[in-house]
Amino acid sequence: MSDTDGAELRFPEVETLQDLGTYVARARTLDGEGAVRLQASGEVLAAWVQVLPGQGLLGSGLVLGLRVMKLDGPHDLDAMVPLGAVSDRLARRQSTGDVSAVLQVPPMRVTPPWAAISPPRGGWEQRGQVAHQVLVHAARDGIEAVARGTPPGAGAAAVASLRERIWGQRLSDDAGSPPAGVALGAHTLGFMGSDGPGAVLSSGPWTRVSLRNGDVLAR
Repeated sequence: MSDTDGAELRFPEVETLQDLGTYVARARTLDGEGAVRLQASGEVLAAWVQVLPGQGLLGSGLVLGLRVMKLDGPHDLDAMVPLGAVSDRLARRQSTGDVSAVLQVPPMRVTPPWAAISPPRGGWEQRGQVAHQVLVHAARDGIEAVARGTPPGAGAAAVASLRERIWGQRLSDDAGSPPAGVALGAHTLGFMGSDGPGAVLSSGPWTRVSLRNGDVLAR
């Protein structure tokens, strides 16, 4: 199956498709006009979303969310589609009573800035762990700080600068510590499914926090 109109994703059970819908809905709370990259290879789907935008040509400050799901049978797809289009497809399924485990991929394709900045597939080295409570507190404190610092009428540039400053802070004094933006991604996307710590890995300019329900990657 190639990246063409009429592409579909077949899941082993409808609950997995519903899980994708929940993930997309959570991502839309971060960026209602955002996109999801659906990369399907073999029987695995990697669904990428943007948590925070990057700055400059190198995308410094970019934070991405990654959810990996099982597919039913071999697939070959790499498509960047609007989050809203996926939500619309799933809502239409519900309204028509469709209980199949197949998603008809929306034909619309988009090219957000982060589409050109891909994390490496390999070369990840373990750097330690980050405690569950550290992520929880960083997410809550950051969300509250952004809310306090954005009074009514604040311009988009001022809000962007504030968010960049707050979410760019490191979770600890360690130079290799992930930025607070990974906590925002883990919290909002529902990746912190237990009290267990997240594994911290690095590859080149990228830092990755692997959690029970997904991964958050920061550049």
